[in-house]
Amino acid sequence: MTLPIQNKKNNSASNIPNIEIGKVYDQRYQEADIHYENLEKLAVFFGRNMQVHHHDRFFQLHVVLEGNVRVHLDSVSYNVQGPMFFLTPPTVPHSFIIDDKASGHVITVRQEIIWELLSDIEQHHWQGFMQRALCVELSSEQENNSSAARMLQLLNMMSAENKPDNLLHNRAQRALLQLVLIDISRLSEQSSPQQNTQKEDIRVFHQFNSLIEKNYKKHSPLSVYASQIGVTEARLNSICRRLAGLPSKRLIMDRLIQEARRLLIFSNAPVTEIGYQLGFKDPAYFARFFRRNTGVSASGFRVQKKQTDTD
Repeated sequence: MTLPIQNKKNNSASNIPNIEIGKVYDQRYQEADIHYENLEKLAVFFGRNMQVHHHDRFFQLHVVLEGNVRVHLDSVSYNVQGPMFFLTPPTVPHSFIIDDKASGHVITVRQEIIWELLSDIEQHHWQGFMQRALCVELSSEQENNSSAARMLQLLNMMSAENKPDNLLHNRAQRALLQLVLIDISRLSEQSSPQQNTQKEDIRVFHQFNSLIEKNYKKHSPLSVYASQIGVTEARLNSICRRLAGLPSKRLIMDRLIQEARRLLIFSNAPVTEIGYQLGFKDPAYFARFFRRNTGVSASGFRVQKKQTDTD
């Protein structure tokens, strides 16, 4: 099956956020050519429902080892079980939702480095697959198994070499990344099945996520969101279940939980203050809300994360 070729007109939409991980997530990597992080850590910071965005002048590779991922690459949708990977060239709009079991690797690379690493490979072998978004299931079929297994092993080695301030580690990562790219080229024709999704449904879904980002602290009812988008609550809920595998109200609650976790980890504010910041007028209700949705108290979650970070 032929993979979708990106439409430049769609990709240049100025209202799609550009995320520079080195600036918003880890400033150690602000000038780095290669940024590696495990998927779970990025999910804590950005959430498991990642809104539509792009990475100007950066390629990004997501490798999901286990769990389910729903990926929207420009106007094409996929619902894939790990192990899998998806590759996004610069400016390609993409969004995705991963479940709580999802784990894996995320590599963000300056586009000049990609061209440099592929420069000694014949152009017709890599130019096609590096100019379009890819979503590939890493199947266990004999013909693809060796490339998939080697690629996953190389990614583990890149994780071990993750020392941004060490020259030798950086050189090792570049060498390993070159081998990863070769395996991606070998696997690039193994396409994941596309979902039959209307462009209008994707537009509604992205607009809903954008409104959640702006308004989740207001605790507005779903009818307010549906009215602003111009659809019924039933249709909005149907679209969210189809594209995200979750009801629309759950997406709003998940955004609140994501921000609560982020504030508990990255700030020293008291739990009661965090509740107020998130629009909860009653600290006791915030405490019950957090425990009901995470299985642990807010203060217990903060202690667990501090212990994990010091281990």
